[in-house]
Amino acid sequence: MAGARNHLAFDLGAESGRAIVGSIADGELSLDTVHRFPNGPVDVAGTLHWNALGLFQEMKAGLRAAAAQYGPPASLGCDTWGVDFALLSSQGELLSNPVHYRDSRTNGMLEVAFDIVPRDEIYKATGIQFMEINTLFQLLSMARRKSPLLGVADRMVMMAGLFHYLFTGNAVAECSLASTSQMYDPNAGQWAKALLDELGIPTAVLPEIVPCGSKVGVLRDAIATEAGVERVDVIAPACHDTAAAVAAVPAKGEGWAYISSGTWSLMGAEIRKPMISDNALRFNFTNEGGVDGTFRFLKNIMGLWLVQQCRRRWERDGEALDYATLTKMAAEAQPFKAFVNPNDPAFLNPPDMPQAIVDFCERTGQEKPETREEVLRCALESLALCYRATLMQLNETLGTKHEVLHVVGGGSQNDLLNQFTADACGIPVYTGPVEATAAGNILMQAVALGDLAGLEDLRQVVRNSFEVRAFEPREQDEWDEAFERYQRLE
Repeated sequence: MAGARNHLAFDLGAESGRAIVGSIADGELSLDTVHRFPNGPVDVAGTLHWNALGLFQEMKAGLRAAAAQYGPPASLGCDTWGVDFALLSSQGELLSNPVHYRDSRTNGMLEVAFDIVPRDEIYKATGIQFMEINTLFQLLSMARRKSPLLGVADRMVMMAGLFHYLFTGNAVAECSLASTSQMYDPNAGQWAKALLDELGIPTAVLPEIVPCGSKVGVLRDAIATEAGVERVDVIAPACHDTAAAVAAVPAKGEGWAYISSGTWSLMGAEIRKPMISDNALRFNFTNEGGVDGTFRFLKNIMGLWLVQQCRRRWERDGEALDYATLTKMAAEAQPFKAFVNPNDPAFLNPPDMPQAIVDFCERTGQEKPETREEVLRCALESLALCYRATLMQLNETLGTKHEVLHVVGGGSQNDLLNQFTADACGIPVYTGPVEATAAGNILMQAVALGDLAGLEDLRQVVRNSFEVRAFEPREQDEWDEAFERYQRLE
């Protein structure tokens, strides 16, 4: 990457984080991962937390590694998962470790909220999919418990915002992350303060909202000295990892939908105005902020979390299986034996995922999976059928027919799931890039610094830089019959 301007992306997911250096030369993007580190919940006295300071220490190590290998980056930016947040004191101190979205504190909070403000009014104010993990319900839980942290907090920052604050001293909320909170009005482009007031959630702690690709500030002097760099611009790229990934979908024109595939599957379409309608509410679609004034009209689907948790369960039994092996096992199993609804609450955080899948099949009167191979096949086929149901709802709600499906992110490497998805949905599936989130992060930094003009330029660079593979639909009759059985589960 010598001679090109380098940018540094911190891409943090629920399982791991990475520091990735990227640069653009001759219209192509090059990426190099210079540091990797684990991530995951820490159980402290029955509450699941994120180890925020440990993550920040790893990010500083990533900055040092990037500077040592490629020289000082022109900019850096962070993307993370949505909904979770940190609280800062008036002196800028982190008041506590951020709580993990899978913690049980939000159990029952949907019903509590609906007793105060009707469900449809919350949706009209925010346009966001109802999930108990959303920031709105996390804060409602704290308010109902009269958490002393809310009484002393000066600022709330979403997770990427926390790391940008630690790097610069400036606390802002980038719109793609703010919109995941279910506290953001997508029509006004501001916090939905009237709704929050009704629910008794304090609004004085809410920071300024800035667009994707905004400059947050420059690196603190002490961190720059520690890393051996001088001035580095800190950019809020597209701070929600899905927003970054969708920006890097290598699509042209219209008529395409996407899945950002990983622990979660985020499936939807890119639109120019929020769609807040009766159908959108009925199907529980979300309107999240995106790049260049777009909105991500999508649904959260539990994704490859089911497979990941099966893997962890079997690892505890002493058998470490890589994902290639798991996929091969699923391919060899009997097809269409049983299905699950991936979004059933039973799969949010069970202690034993394989057993949770078997229990669901028994509870719904199906022949239960007997082997590991059958459990995995059940999970992957069910995901593909869930994608089909979501695509149908998407088409109905937007009044358009999406004839191409782009799959990006780590899950795009699962060829078996990709083929299942094409078969179930009956349309071509195009996969790649795997590194869509990192690419979107880095290319939005380039947009912020004036090296690219905007979203169309960005996507042209993606098309120039990454291979896209095609999966054509087949076996329609079998999947149609399977879908009829799947629909009876919902």
